[in-house]
Amino acid sequence: MILSLQGCMAVGKTTAVRYLQENAPYVNISYEINEDVISEVKRRQLDKSNYEDYLEIQKLWIKKEVVRYNKAKDFNCSIMDFGAEEIEFYTLNYPKTIGQEWEIENALHEELEKVRTCMPTRILFLDASNEVLLRHKENDHTRSRNSFEHHMKYLLPLKRKWFIGKENVDVLNVDNFNADEVGQKVKEWVDFCIEHY
Repeated sequence: MILSLQGCMAVGKTTAVRYLQENAPYVNISYEINEDVISEVKRRQLDKSNYEDYLEIQKLWIKKEVVRYNKAKDFNCSIMDFGAEEIEFYTLNYPKTIGQEWEIENALHEELEKVRTCMPTRILFLDASNEVLLRHKENDHTRSRNSFEHHMKYLLPLKRKWFIGKENVDVLNVDNFNADEVGQKVKEWVDFCIEHY
């Protein structure tokens, strides 16, 4: 079974999967590790505001995600810190957030078909108010989060619309929970999924 944690930047996904790592040893954790793709993008001097470059960048992300999914499915239960659903969403929606109506679906048809075979059984969308997200971001000194404002203003509204309401998506609002409580709730959700799906 593949599960995935989804939500806005700074909502607490990575903290939640760390909690699982410590408290649910029967779950394989698949972290979103992206340094290799970022290095390759820099090496090739690809610019995501350029259509042709954007297609090349997303091919790299999709290829990486397919490999990651295939590793994760070797376990009885894996949880992704963002999974293939994020790659599909971002690939199709990021251009809109920079005012571009690029043709993506056909241009990346083969790649999108591959990543769509890597979707999780269930997704937990961690949601929070903008105030809470901003507070999390300001309290986290481990990451720069350069694109946080763009993400909040343009991507998050599209992301909520894309995910919330899908049949395999559950939503957890984390506004009134501390980090440990979020971890406990996520573990309860994982355990429920293992038992019922």
